Amino acid sequence: MRKTILAAVAAVTASLAGTAWAETLQVGAYPSNPPWEFKNEQSEFEGFEVEVIREVAKRNGWELEIQDLGFQALFAATSSGRIDAAISSITITPERLQNQAFTQPYYDAALVMVTSTDGPDALAELEGATLGGLASSTGETWIQENTAEYGFGDYKSYPAQQNLLLDIVNGRVTAGVSDYLGVAFAAEQMQGLKIAERIRTGEQYAIMLPKGSDKLQAVNDAISAMKEDGTMAALYEKWIGGTPPADSSTVTVMDIPKP
Repeated sequence: MRKTILAAVAAVTASLAGTAWAETLQVGAYPSNPPWEFKNEQSEFEGFEVEVIREVAKRNGWELEIQDLGFQALFAATSSGRIDAAISSITITPERLQNQAFTQPYYDAALVMVTSTDGPDALAELEGATLGGLASSTGETWIQENTAEYGFGDYKSYPAQQNLLLDIVNGRVTAGVSDYLGVAFAAEQMQGLKIAERIRTGEQYAIMLPKGSDKLQAVNDAISAMKEDGTMAALYEKWIGGTPPADSSTVTVMDIPKP
């Protein structure tokens, strides 16, 4: 009997030793950022970048776990290695490239000035006005860099974009500067908002990883393949609408950005 049990244990051990356990890709995402990422009624993540990262994991044979993090917390989480990657319409910037790694971009973005429906219509009308932005976002950076030129008044930083937009509607701040697509989507859902002026900055979104990540090349290769086989264009059509421009980063294979 003892020999039989030992033989069974040995067989199970040998079987487990030959099993290829799938690696899990730990990803952080800001959950209030439609159409890029948001949670549905079942508290499951959906959105353009959610489908991108799922496809990246699938093509690399990885399991996927998405963590709910605030936008500002994403940068600390990648820097510390708590997560393998971050998604949330994150713009590649020279400053961020000093401390983070990015894949090639997959979306060409722009900022907008957003106000209440009866608010100012242009940046030139915001002298002395209180502005708001999402903490650690390129909108916040743009406001800080252009305050002297436009004569903006006070600035309020927000941990969540929903709070910024609510304060604009309720008159607590005169205007905000944020991602065009995210604001356009919110304006369709929330009464009292308008996009007053578009600010072209040449921004591009990508997946952010820790500096020196050993997964960067594999993630980037998956994005290249998605561009080449039409997957990225199909996701653009599904979540953003229309066909991406032929020369856009959504369909053009590009290099990994360098510092």
